[in-house]
Amino acid sequence: MTPPHSYYPMGVEIPNYVPNQWSSLQLVSTFAFTCLIALTAAKTIATSVNPRITIPELSKALWFTLCGCIHLILEGYYALFFATLPGSQHLLAQLWKEYSMSDSRYLTSHAFVMSMESITAWCWGPLSFVLAYFIVTDNPFRHPLQIIISTGQLYGDVLYYGTCAFDFLVYGVEYSRPEGYYFYGYFVLLNGFWIVIPALLIADSVRACGRVFAETKRTKMVRANWNVKITS
Repeated sequence: MTPPHSYYPMGVEIPNYVPNQWSSLQLVSTFAFTCLIALTAAKTIATSVNPRITIPELSKALWFTLCGCIHLILEGYYALFFATLPGSQHLLAQLWKEYSMSDSRYLTSHAFVMSMESITAWCWGPLSFVLAYFIVTDNPFRHPLQIIISTGQLYGDVLYYGTCAFDFLVYGVEYSRPEGYYFYGYFVLLNGFWIVIPALLIADSVRACGRVFAETKRTKMVRANWNVKITS
């Protein structure tokens, strides 16, 4: 028989579920420490490749490196093993079961969650690493790619919040446990980073593209006026 669980809504069926072997503190600490290692390695590589990189640009490169790791590894694991995740004791499976305290859809093979995480893992994961490299090397395609990835992240997160809000407001279904640290800590705070930061990065790249087009327009006007003076 499947052991009882404490996920919401009460009574939701989670086939083959087994409780985590690691505690919440162990899982959260391991996740945070791994992210710190990834950021430290990325900073070392970025400053070696481009010693003159500015702090704002380095911060963006680190952000997309972290995105690449989370999207490709953590979310990629979910996309591959979502069906067997409830019964697994793999570290990444236990991380997902811990997060699922704030959204049990991850343990019920929910169609939207599986689709959204698959797109995030296989599209935005690899491209985030490419973009981090573009930022460090000041590649001219950096801003178009930054707009594409950030828009994809923002759109996916808005839909993620929206589908939960719709089910709660229309059907009265809650996927998160009532404790504040699950809803506000896991569901709101962790996902909120992919609302605020992509929005700021989209604005940053739009302004950069606007400046380039404005400068190109001014250059064309100067050349046109110069040609008129020469011919006259």
